[in-house]
Amino acid sequence: MTVHFGYDKNQVLQALRYHFLSKKEIRFMIILVNVFALLAAGLFYFRKIVPMAFFVSTFLWIVLMLSFWFVLPGLVYRRAATFQDEFTMNFEDRGFSLGNERGGREWSWKTVTHYLETPYFFHLYFNATSFFLVPKEAFNHEQMAEMREMLRNKVPAFSTESQR
Repeated sequence: MTVHFGYDKNQVLQALRYHFLSKKEIRFMIILVNVFALLAAGLFYFRKIVPMAFFVSTFLWIVLMLSFWFVLPGLVYRRAATFQDEFTMNFEDRGFSLGNERGGREWSWKTVTHYLETPYFFHLYFNATSFFLVPKEAFNHEQMAEMREMLRNKVPAFSTESQR
């Protein structure tokens, strides 16, 4: 199966948010900061802490949320020239290949450690930090079913165990 695609900026930013929020250490940090902010709000309401402590916790919460929702995805998008290119991708039983006007590369399915399906993309992970986004809009209905079946058979699905 062969597909041709480019990237939409808003969809890529959303996919990068999924990537960051799928990391257990980031989820843990967000939960910890949320608990801290709620605790500070409760203590402020009962007048156990001064307003400055509440405002500091609120500021930390806002900075953390903005950084994971806007700053980090934006930085990755701007630094990666990949998202400006048009690609042709070929999927076969033994592996897949990716190419554009500057060249190409092939991978076997064994190099993909896991995958994640999000609303706009298939995330093919090579390790915890290296992955490739394959836009779902590049596939027609039959190809989408074939791609899902191929991924189920060839690559382990995302789990918390696969992040280690």
